[in-house]
Amino acid sequence: MQRRTLLASALAMPALAQSGFPNRPITLQISFPPGGATDVQMRGFAEAATRAMGQTVQIENRPGGGGTIPAANMRNTRPDGYTLAQFILPSMRLPFMQRMSYNPRTDFTPIIHLTGYLFMVCVRAESPYRTWADLVADAKRRPGEVRMGNTGANGTPHLSLIDLAEREGINITHVPFRGEGDAVPSLLGGHIEASGTGSGVLSLIAEGRLRALNVWSRERVAKIPDVPTLIELGHSDMVITSPYGLVGPQGMDPGVVRALHDGFRIAAHDPAHIATLARLDQPLEYLNSADYAAFIQRTTNEEEARVRRLGLAGG
Repeated sequence: MQRRTLLASALAMPALAQSGFPNRPITLQISFPPGGATDVQMRGFAEAATRAMGQTVQIENRPGGGGTIPAANMRNTRPDGYTLAQFILPSMRLPFMQRMSYNPRTDFTPIIHLTGYLFMVCVRAESPYRTWADLVADAKRRPGEVRMGNTGANGTPHLSLIDLAEREGINITHVPFRGEGDAVPSLLGGHIEASGTGSGVLSLIAEGRLRALNVWSRERVAKIPDVPTLIELGHSDMVITSPYGLVGPQGMDPGVVRALHDGFRIAAHDPAHIATLARLDQPLEYLNSADYAAFIQRTTNEEEARVRRLGLAGG
């Protein structure tokens, strides 16, 4: 694996050298605060990208705004390739829910698609909820009193939990945070009863501090094999991964896009980054720039339809 990675790096170097890019650090703005799965994955990716690109690739945490701040910032960013944004599913969804400063179909330059999250609902280890059915039963007994955290208002966990609660016929109080790094301490502190969160909590589950009630993947997760999927719980069409990649501002030079893609492709497949993804139970879902552009168009259409189906359209 290491030999293949070194060979790929060598093959990419002529393209990087020919373009003269990069000749200074590259900043990747990410949508969530330190401490969560996004921060762990993207910092591992940035370290691998630094090795591949021959320049420092650094992370800048820009939480808030339902995860859309990095995307919105691209509107006022020079299209020189030195500042890029994590492009998450809410970045494609929120323009159909509220007035936003950008159009997800036209205002970005897609670079590379990377991965998708593993989501789940977690409770404290000492919670009386031993199963998802326990939480549902309590929420039916106490409508509106069970507080369910999420990683951001109108983010994927938030909307998915709205959808899940409607399907279960329960009324829960949704508590948005700026990301997993903020939601989990509140859960551990007993300020909320449960939270929809990402795989950054797997270590806390292993330590016996949290317990997962369900996972949102297609199959059970090897690290928590006793936890059922939403499919097993009766929701056959609920497989939720919230894929994401990297974009830049509209109008980037094709040579710079190619250099970024080639370096990031090497970083994505770097053994150290693959190991980071494995710790988080996140799959590598690489797409090149053209395929990622098509993915954004298709997914934006799906998100617009989803918002209208849930009656959340605004703007």
